[in-house]
Amino acid sequence: MSTRAAAIHRGLSLEYFTVAWNLLEAAIALVSGAVAGSIALIGFGLDSLIEVSSGGILLWRLHADHDEERRERVERCALKLVGASLLLLAAYVAGDSVVSLVRREAPERSLPGIALAITSLIAMPLLARAKRRVASTLGSSALQADSRQTDICAYLSAILLLGLLLNAALGWWWADPVAGLIMVPLIAYEGSEALRGRTCCHDSQ
Repeated sequence: MSTRAAAIHRGLSLEYFTVAWNLLEAAIALVSGAVAGSIALIGFGLDSLIEVSSGGILLWRLHADHDEERRERVERCALKLVGASLLLLAAYVAGDSVVSLVRREAPERSLPGIALAITSLIAMPLLARAKRRVASTLGSSALQADSRQTDICAYLSAILLLGLLLNAALGWWWADPVAGLIMVPLIAYEGSEALRGRTCCHDSQ
């Protein structure tokens, strides 16, 4: 098996894992959020569904790699679609954070939610790093952009966990939405760069 073929196989495995993981993550977060009345957890679940769409886009891109004439066209289209999903995520995080601040809605205590945030915080950076290695081998800006979305999932996990802990320990109900607003420019920047085709493919380890 050639180096490129091996990278494609690994990339497909990573994206199938991404889709499966985020479907499970979305189910746990949405159910836990509904039971606890937590907008933060429900928001995390919706973010997971956005990432499912990104994973599906990358599966389409990787399956098209064997056709050299089609590869570049699909790569450009996939990169723009991932960029659009990042901008959608930025809009959601901004809206959810503003609503939480206006309504003074604190993250609720939820043991499944805390466990989910911790697990995601551990797994997502490892998954993102593996995607960047494959992106570097393939020279794929679309996969590189997708790895940034996986990084953002880890950041959102940290924000969710921090918000839960600060609210429980200090009563800082505003910590979660403020941290979310701080992240919005970063997410929007990554999305706009992907739409312009400027995402680099260097291996960031």
